[in-house]
Amino acid sequence: MSIPTTGGVNAPRLSVFLGPSLPVEQAREHLPGAEFLPPVERGDIDALMARADPPTHIGIVDGKFLQSFSISPKEILKAMDRGVRMYGSSSMGALRAAELDVFGMTGIGTVYDMYASGEIEDDDEVAITFDSEVMRLICEPMVNIRVATAEAVRREIVEPKYADLFLETAKALYFPQRTRAAALHEVKGRMPEEQRMALASFLRSPEAPDAKGEDAARLLDVMRRAAEDVPPPADSRGAA
Repeated sequence: MSIPTTGGVNAPRLSVFLGPSLPVEQAREHLPGAEFLPPVERGDIDALMARADPPTHIGIVDGKFLQSFSISPKEILKAMDRGVRMYGSSSMGALRAAELDVFGMTGIGTVYDMYASGEIEDDDEVAITFDSEVMRLICEPMVNIRVATAEAVRREIVEPKYADLFLETAKALYFPQRTRAAALHEVKGRMPEEQRMALASFLRSPEAPDAKGEDAARLLDVMRRAAEDVPPPADSRGAA
């Protein structure tokens, strides 16, 4: 179903701030008819709300950290005070949802759960650098490395003590240089080579979870279902 973005006071209008967590082509498959915008920065939501027909639903997946001011909780709350339904996942969205879920922002996915529970706290867990022209990752988010490594432990591919060593090593890397390959190189000689190679093989495989991407897709699915529940405009309803 394609969600209408215009067409009456009651028609849902959906805007999603999305970057490297999920390719926009895939995003459109989950939420056709939505407006997809670049990673959010301060002032972007205020600009949306200044439109003649502002969004009824806003999703935040990715946001900017270093190159501009990040979106503030206050700006999100202002939109929510006007009745906008706000959703967050994956990256900046997960961070802000963990802060604002008590005010009604909907957090979705594994990364949100990890922040909301206190399992992780640091912003650098989701921070990455990327090529803004093609949304290509230059480094890898720590939270993706963490979730994928946990799955490797669950499958008994790597022993927990060596998984912990690998995660500590990855965390110690400055986030713009943080990749699985870099961390695996750093632990060479510090963990059994058989364990290191087994972990490397799993992390390169399609079976390794992509926490940010999977959470972004879940957010879009939740937004689609929420928009489908919005009543159609009064002038489009049939009469018996």
